[in-house]
Amino acid sequence: MPSSSADKPAGALVLFSGGQDSTTCLAYALERYGRVETVGFNYGQRHAVELECRQRVLAAIPQRFPAWSERLGADHMIDLSTFGAIGETALTSGTEIVMTGSGLPSTFVPGRNLAFFVYAAAVGHRRGLNVLVGGMCETDYSGYPDCRHETLQALQSAIRLGTEIPFSIETPLMRLSKAASWALADELGGKALIDLIREETHTCYLGDHVTKHAWGYGCGRCPACELRAKGYEEWRAS
Repeated sequence: MPSSSADKPAGALVLFSGGQDSTTCLAYALERYGRVETVGFNYGQRHAVELECRQRVLAAIPQRFPAWSERLGADHMIDLSTFGAIGETALTSGTEIVMTGSGLPSTFVPGRNLAFFVYAAAVGHRRGLNVLVGGMCETDYSGYPDCRHETLQALQSAIRLGTEIPFSIETPLMRLSKAASWALADELGGKALIDLIREETHTCYLGDHVTKHAWGYGCGRCPACELRAKGYEEWRAS
């Protein structure tokens, strides 16, 4: 459950989409750091409903978690709406979600996470926040190369060289299964955080925030929904 201690390390900037993973990472940062700000990106995603969900999650945090309220600072929204058009992927257009000849699903947006961290570093530089927190994971994921630990460690080095600021990239979910991510959320915020994730966060690639399941809203068929549902069921059964 949230700690009430005011004796926390310096601040962090969380890459916050409004999904399950980034909400868990936000809770992680709020427990760990004395000042936490968030940054979101409109990159032309077809599931743009997540941009509305992220605002509802941010509004709910101070209400449901008083111990975190004084640590949650400004939110920053960056318009990268032209970025998605470059790759013409299933995540930024209405095309079918399929496995491509490269072995990656058509939802892979080339360079997306790389761009996110570069922009986040620019915001962090201005705001004096040298820790960048992201929800990338290479355990239960779709094989995206920009989610890998090695990729983000190399990017961290490049950002440090390019800014002469000792930025660090933290990925608390990197080695966790989706079931373990649910367990981490429970450990951080208990039933209140689990309920917030189920009620307000959005993961579905197709943008379905109408169909309700035990694990939250979504089509139930896309890779993101299947992974979230499977993890929830495994966590509940453990």
